[in-house]
Amino acid sequence: MIVQELNSKILDKAERLNKQVGNTPLIRIKNLVPKKGIELWVKKEWEQLSGSVKCRAAYRIFLDALEKGELNEHKTLLDATSGNTGIAYAAIGSALGIKVVLCLPENASKERKEILTSLGAEIIYTSKYEGTDGAQEVAKELAGKYPEKYFYADQYKNDNNWKAHYFGTAVEIINDLPDLTHFVAGLGTTGTFVGTGRRLKEFNPDIQLISFQPDSALHGLEGWKHLETAIVPTIYDPSVADKNIEVSTEESYEIIRAAAKHEGLLLSPSSAANIAGALKVINEIDKGVIVTVLPDNADKYSEIIKRIL
Repeated sequence: MIVQELNSKILDKAERLNKQVGNTPLIRIKNLVPKKGIELWVKKEWEQLSGSVKCRAAYRIFLDALEKGELNEHKTLLDATSGNTGIAYAAIGSALGIKVVLCLPENASKERKEILTSLGAEIIYTSKYEGTDGAQEVAKELAGKYPEKYFYADQYKNDNNWKAHYFGTAVEIINDLPDLTHFVAGLGTTGTFVGTGRRLKEFNPDIQLISFQPDSALHGLEGWKHLETAIVPTIYDPSVADKNIEVSTEESYEIIRAAAKHEGLLLSPSSAANIAGALKVINEIDKGVIVTVLPDNADKYSEIIKRIL
């Protein structure tokens, strides 16, 4: 009875956190768009708990596991991350009193490591050469070895990842901008693109869904995956995309400079890459209303931003 009451209290706390998840503002990019007949809108995803788009998936994964009894105060949430999902897990875990262990490539930014440590997460550093693929292998091995200790969230396979965007991000976009013609976004875990895209197509089959990937395996777009050379997330559904476009790290860095100068936005490489990709789409059309997400801002990338700006 005491354990059930404690679990119920944790679940109540989790449900109250809902107010801090999602509902991010949609703003228009004006000065970087070269054509008059086209609008480009972006969602500032850092304006929610933990400061990134990954809050959405992390929260839904937490809530679903708590509701099913797969996670409680006696189990530790375990997952692999490039940083932002881990920060979201750590922030939620800290609020709920649930331990979080993260497998993180050792070359993650200094800011991400410091934030994770400050939130009380335990970090297991993995090879910088293997990226998140290597981190996934380590997490999977730990989960298999100690099933009684860990709840393995596995964001790359967990359907709650894309469902967070199906029920959240897409609905927010439809409510704010029902006349959109294109949704575009980069692929990492692929949850943002797959979940948002599926719901938008149900709303209007004419909406074009365009995904972005790095142009090579060796890239600087943290959080993105070059799917031809990486472990493809199980939740990825290639049929969702009407088209795929490659974006280079250099193009992203150019947008970081341009967005700071002309839009007053300090962006992360992945956010800038989404705008860079959107501008490629704009070059191919004469009119339209394009929406993308800005996963996070520049706060966790000071070393990169100093070099670029």
